[in-house]
Amino acid sequence: MDTPMKTYHHTQRGTLILVAMSVTAVAMLLGGLALRPLLFGIPILALCGWLFHSLTIEIAGDELRWRFGPGWIRKQVSLGEIASARIVRTNVLEGWGIHLSRFGWLYNVSGFDAVAFTMKNGKRFCLGTDEPAVLMTKLNESLATNSPEA
Repeated sequence: MDTPMKTYHHTQRGTLILVAMSVTAVAMLLGGLALRPLLFGIPILALCGWLFHSLTIEIAGDELRWRFGPGWIRKQVSLGEIASARIVRTNVLEGWGIHLSRFGWLYNVSGFDAVAFTMKNGKRFCLGTDEPAVLMTKLNESLATNSPEA
């Protein structure tokens, strides 16, 4: 099976998430010395840190793809289904991880810069990135290349 050529590939590390989970794990370890049930949270934090330590976004062939950490959590959409995209800023209340936001589903590991997408079916989502302008440029190039008029 041929692998489509990647026109964009970028991985952003989730430094803030890793620091927050590490500090919480140390606090749970210290608290667990007095209250043993707290120790059960440490493996959960370690798993979450491993799953969410980074966010990789790529454009390959006619797809926009993204995945967290080792790739167990991943999604993709066809470029042909994207109606619009724009650079946005999230805020601290919207946080990091995967959850609903004012831009639809938000996928983010660090910072507040992002690209918000609206699909032709009306669904919306947002990808956090530390290089939103580069992602928009590569997305626009790929959309132009993959459009029926091209």
